[in-house]
Amino acid sequence: MVRLYRENRSKFYRVKCPDCENEQIIFEKASTVVDCVVCGHVLAEPRGGRAALKAEILAELE
Repeated sequence: MVRLYRENRSKFYRVKCPDCENEQIIFEKASTVVDCVVCGHVLAEPRGGRAALKAEILAELE
């Protein structure tokens, strides 16, 4: 069966920094290191496909 439309299977996450409690939205498949904008703590590191998240996930966004 051929799909007529391509659905997006990637997600965004609202995460909380473990150091400063700042909430930030990051992409599930980040291709670069994602740092906290407040304190600079690494929140996600690229791992080829999905990023390795180093922060607590608060919500999954679509």
